[in-house]
Amino acid sequence: SCLQTWLSLQGWGSLGVVLFVVTFGPFAIFYFAFYILCFVGGGFVVTLLFGKSSSEKYLEQCEHSFLPCTSVGIPKCIEEMKREARPIKIDRRLTGANIIDEPLQQVIQFSLRDYVQYWYYTLSDDESFLLEIRQALQYALVQFSARSKETDWQPYFTTRLVDDFGTHLRVFRKAQQRIAEKGDQMKDQAEELVDTFFEVEVEMEKEVCRDLVCTSPKDEEGFLRDLCEVLLYILLPPGDFQNKIMRYFVREILSRGILLPLINQLSDPDYINQYVIWMIRDSNCNYEAFMNIIKLSDNIGELEAVKDKASEELQYLRSLDTAGDDINTIKNQINSLLYVIKVCDSRIQRLQSGKEIDTVKLAANFGKLCTVPLDHILVDNVALQFFMDYMQQTGGQAHLFFWMTVEGYRVTAQQQLEVLQSRQKDGKHQTNQTKGLLRAAAFGVYEQYLSEKASPRVNIDDNLVAKLAETLNHEDPTPEIFDDIQRKVYELMLRDERFYPSFKQNVLYVRMLAELDMLKDPSFRGSDDGEGESFNGSPTGSINLSLDDLSNVPSDETVQLHAYISDTGVCNDHGKTYALYAITVHRRNPNSEETWKTYRRYSDFHDFHMRITEQFENLANILKLPGKKTFNNMDREFLEKRKKDLNAYLQLLLNPEMMKASPALAHYVYDFLENKAYSKGKGDFARKMDTFVNPLRNSMRNVSNAVKSLPDSLAEGMTKMSDNMGKMSERLGQDIKQSFFKVPPLIQKTYSDPDHCRVAAPIDDNVDDNIPLRVMLLLMDEVFDLKERNQWLRRNIKNLLQQLIRATYGDTINRKIVDHVDWMTSPEQVADAVKRFRDAFWPNGILAETVPRRDKAIRMRTRVAGKTKLLEVMPDELKHIIGAETTRKGILRVFEMFQHTQLNKRMVYVFLERFLETLFPQNKFHELFNKLHSRSKQMQRYKQRLHSTQAPSLQK
Repeated sequence: SCLQTWLSLQGWGSLGVVLFVVTFGPFAIFYFAFYILCFVGGGFVVTLLFGKSSSEKYLEQCEHSFLPCTSVGIPKCIEEMKREARPIKIDRRLTGANIIDEPLQQVIQFSLRDYVQYWYYTLSDDESFLLEIRQALQYALVQFSARSKETDWQPYFTTRLVDDFGTHLRVFRKAQQRIAEKGDQMKDQAEELVDTFFEVEVEMEKEVCRDLVCTSPKDEEGFLRDLCEVLLYILLPPGDFQNKIMRYFVREILSRGILLPLINQLSDPDYINQYVIWMIRDSNCNYEAFMNIIKLSDNIGELEAVKDKASEELQYLRSLDTAGDDINTIKNQINSLLYVIKVCDSRIQRLQSGKEIDTVKLAANFGKLCTVPLDHILVDNVALQFFMDYMQQTGGQAHLFFWMTVEGYRVTAQQQLEVLQSRQKDGKHQTNQTKGLLRAAAFGVYEQYLSEKASPRVNIDDNLVAKLAETLNHEDPTPEIFDDIQRKVYELMLRDERFYPSFKQNVLYVRMLAELDMLKDPSFRGSDDGEGESFNGSPTGSINLSLDDLSNVPSDETVQLHAYISDTGVCNDHGKTYALYAITVHRRNPNSEETWKTYRRYSDFHDFHMRITEQFENLANILKLPGKKTFNNMDREFLEKRKKDLNAYLQLLLNPEMMKASPALAHYVYDFLENKAYSKGKGDFARKMDTFVNPLRNSMRNVSNAVKSLPDSLAEGMTKMSDNMGKMSERLGQDIKQSFFKVPPLIQKTYSDPDHCRVAAPIDDNVDDNIPLRVMLLLMDEVFDLKERNQWLRRNIKNLLQQLIRATYGDTINRKIVDHVDWMTSPEQVADAVKRFRDAFWPNGILAETVPRRDKAIRMRTRVAGKTKLLEVMPDELKHIIGAETTRKGILRVFEMFQHTQLNKRMVYVFLERFLETLFPQNKFHELFNKLHSRSKQMQRYKQRLHSTQAPSLQK
């Protein structure tokens, strides 16, 4: 069937083709194909033309709907560009004080000129963009000024600033201690110190570490950009802050143009050293202080720089052609320079070999050390703390505490009896009450140290104790009631081999000598320098015997001294004119003989005379120093007369019979005639304050201090006696206290977060209200490391400072400090600071060029000069209170802290952070800074260590 269907279709198709050809002819099929092609082509052309016209209409509609009309926008833009620039009006008010606004406007103008305009004008002449930046800066300054006026700056300057500096110093001190424990294994101690510093910082801060900001320039720039952007967010209006282009420009100007150069300058150790020298420029460099710095220096660069400069000066002096008196002066200078070079070479060789000498062990093994009498130890604060430590080690503290307590009882009893007598003269009778208090105090001393119940008990003659008990029971107590037993206790401490004799063989005794500055010189003195130092000649003899020179100390039994004043002269130093006496000294030893010249002023003679007459009272009637003369004391005739009188004074002093009568006098004479700057025993301030300081020294040995220094077992039993004597003292000064405290404190006590006051947190409550006492005690704690030493000394220092401040100013000192803070933030001072900033960055209106880094040798010599100046400016009174060695180490520690750029940057950033936290208390800057410093490597290591230490305990 399929086949049939296919055949039928084929037949019908063939028939149709035949009929079409017969009907239309043979070319009809070509015409048909042509017609079909034309139909298709025509349809394509019509479709193309219609689509184009429709697309154009649609695009025209789109242009009218979304884009500005080209026929209107372009001409309008051209018209705006051709229009003349209108004058720009700028409101120049910023802070409300014209004295501040003028220099601030100049700073803004200079900043835009040097950081924006120099490249912007190459792109466009339109100043609208510059105007917007200027207005944004002015708006930010207006907001900043408004915030500053609302802020109370007193806590920042008196608390936070000091606490942050103390914390920085504590971190540095602990980093030094940690490195010292590691030994000499580090190749680069400076780099290791920086790493250790930030390691200690994160352990103390717990939440933040600033190592990246201080050690990585890239991270520092990023930190400043983020900080400036936050400040712009706070200070700018929202519309201006959303303008990214302008915001980025202002941010870069603030961060890279102003803050970064300022921070780099403040962190430069060389800049700080120059500033320190400039601040104490009125102080003259002392030869002895300079030589001490050279001998103590552990920096080879410093020593080489000093040596090179000395060699240069030596060559210059040798090239001079001189004659007459000048040649002696030049010879002296040449000898001094040769000695400096020799000391530098010796120190460099020792440092390079790594064979540092332990000076304490050297002195302990030396054998002959100068002897400090026990009576001097008991009245000297510095010496007493070492003797107290030793007595506690040997179990003899009860004897020492008894002696101190009796001293306090005697002073207080004498005061109360004097008050009682004065009241009786005025018709007031309080005899029974006062005697009752004295009896209670005396019984307290007896029960605590001498009774059978006393623990520990002072072992003394039972007959004396029984006699004392009978006196207490039947007679009124007197200030001298304990004198016999106290004298026996003193003799016991002096002669018993367990106490003072063994103490002189102990290392604590050597350290005591170092603190008293007596290891370098066999004379009992307490200072290195004094006001108005004398000029020194050449070191032809012994100069400044230090710990390195202990083996050269002469033996007094074999030394013979002869001296006479050979010449006089008048010197002018920094506008001060004074007479100078040249003393020629001959020293004869069994094996050698030396001659040198030393130079002394009349004030040196006067100080020396006061010192020896205080120590040897019999000399006051024998030695007579020529008197002072106020006017015409520089006349040649007068100087010759004084020279003759002083020569007679010296000859009488050096008389062999005089030396035999007072053997200890030889040490003082040798100290005075030695070829070095004379070390005055008391400065002018100390002499003027003698009437005030001496009672304070007695009060520091009173009962309350003795009780505080006792062990807990002894202190509890003395509480009642201390309270009774405290009431007596309170009654004695009742009138004064009423005048001190009748007005409430001006400054309210502020309680700071312990995390932000790492250093000040443990300070006593009664100190916080007294701002100067708090600041001075805090700085002394950290600079001189008092908390690690004897607490008795620290309490005495606190009491001394408190009484000194109160006697000088009373409670008005807080008011003075508030007034000073107000003065510091006054418009005049702020304007002065802005002007200094402007003149530093744009001297004469021109952007300052980058100051080239000074040569290394110059920087090293500046370091030496800075340390010398700092040691020279330290008062003798401070050395008397805490010790010469402690003072020297503390000052050098502070100086060394400023010799590391990274550590200086850390301190600057801490001050900046606290400043912003104080200025914007509502903006949570503390949390912001923690986030900005969160990428710290030290912080990450600390968290890892903390996690590893906590993990085992959590598993348990």
